[in-house]
Amino acid sequence: MIAGTIFVIDDNPDNLSLLASILRERGYQIRMATTGRWALEAIRKSPPDLIMLDISMPEMDGYAVCRELKAGSDTRDIPVIFISALDDVLDKVKAFRTGGVDYVTKPFQPEEVLARIENQLKIRSLQRDLERQNAELQKRNEELVAAYRAITEHQRTEQRLELENVGLKEVIQSDSSGDEIVAASPAMKKVLQNIQQVASTDSTVLIIGETGTGKEVIARAIHSQSSRKNKVMVKVNCAGLPAGLIESELFGHEKGSFTGALARKVGRFELANRGTIFLDEIGDLPLELQAKLLRVLQEGEFDRVGGTQTLKADVRVIAATNRDLEKAIREEKYRMDLYFRLNVFPLELPPLRERSGDIELLARRFTLKFAQKLGKRIEEISPKAMEALLAYPWPGNVRELENIIERGVILCQGSQLEAGEWLPKPLAFSLPSSRITTLEEREREHILKALEHTGWKVSGNGGAAVLLGLKPTTLEARMKKLGIRRPAPDRSSAGESAS
Repeated sequence: MIAGTIFVIDDNPDNLSLLASILRERGYQIRMATTGRWALEAIRKSPPDLIMLDISMPEMDGYAVCRELKAGSDTRDIPVIFISALDDVLDKVKAFRTGGVDYVTKPFQPEEVLARIENQLKIRSLQRDLERQNAELQKRNEELVAAYRAITEHQRTEQRLELENVGLKEVIQSDSSGDEIVAASPAMKKVLQNIQQVASTDSTVLIIGETGTGKEVIARAIHSQSSRKNKVMVKVNCAGLPAGLIESELFGHEKGSFTGALARKVGRFELANRGTIFLDEIGDLPLELQAKLLRVLQEGEFDRVGGTQTLKADVRVIAATNRDLEKAIREEKYRMDLYFRLNVFPLELPPLRERSGDIELLARRFTLKFAQKLGKRIEEISPKAMEALLAYPWPGNVRELENIIERGVILCQGSQLEAGEWLPKPLAFSLPSSRITTLEEREREHILKALEHTGWKVSGNGGAAVLLGLKPTTLEARMKKLGIRRPAPDRSSAGESAS
């Protein structure tokens, strides 16, 4: 039972006495009045938790009293239970229309009276808790938003000033997410021009590039310059989701639509409504789901798994892949019609080895970033270290460079990033030049060499995932997709060494 104060208004002293007896026995505090005017004055001075209000009273009936209570800012939320000897449906309807939440009829049944009161007090208690929690959450959210904006603006300003000091201002374009696109090389300048041309449209964009070239950064730059920039950009990693869950993640599902579907789930397309959805690794989308994605692109609609209602999708689609989709089409692993729908505006990102003019700028930017993050004062990269960075082919592209620089900054003891063990080993990653390879072939070769370099250690410190700048789950998914398996140990060699 929820304790509280109950104000009973009835012109009949016998009714007041009976209700007071019932309620006091349950531990409620009781206040009483025999007229509406006197009750209103007392309630405004000290509002109770609940009001029991007789309908038929002289001078001012219960309906009029309730209307005045609902008009007052301090009394409008107090639940009112009407008391009536009348059993007419119209009287009950009028009671609810004037603001009542329930009613009891005379003669009183104690258990009914108590049950209705306790029910309304529980509802009121829950409402108060929710109001308090919402107020606290709103306040906390405002504080967090203000703090985040202040910190982000300070960091961005400080970093930009540092970059200007080393003469990089003219080659940096920032998107609203805080990522910065370094574009001194002709290839990247062309990418920036393409971003500016397509961002203002709602056209589907297909970003093509090797792992680690910054496809998500480019997607966010397009979104941040579009008419949808004030709405969300929702990311989906098609390679990182189990095949059985991709449809549910993209389109959502209804409760009970499959084993384990204990509640309705809103899908990513629904979450991205009026915004942008970024479909990363779109080349890994299972063939059976490609038709459903095609429907969204063609007709702008989809169904939740197990649902009967067709939902509209007001979403701008940006997709990305490191696979050769035309080859996948020839191998009947990818739908040609979906490819054409995705390939409205193709945007190819050059690998880092083909944009050597950006390596030094990126290295300096990452050095400043991690030095600031770790509280170090590192002013420059030594010529020998920079020479090693420029000579390395960067199979993991920008992400690998960022991870290597972070390692160097962690190990750095002075004000200059010197050459050392943190630098990558060029010989372990020599690239073939005898023939042109596909993106998928290059990726397979890079992953194999990274695994060999780390002794086939996938995750953890010194693992191939760290070296390539990938999450372990993503690397494992790519290994499975590319058919990369750890070679079996040479038993004969093992036997000879043991003898």
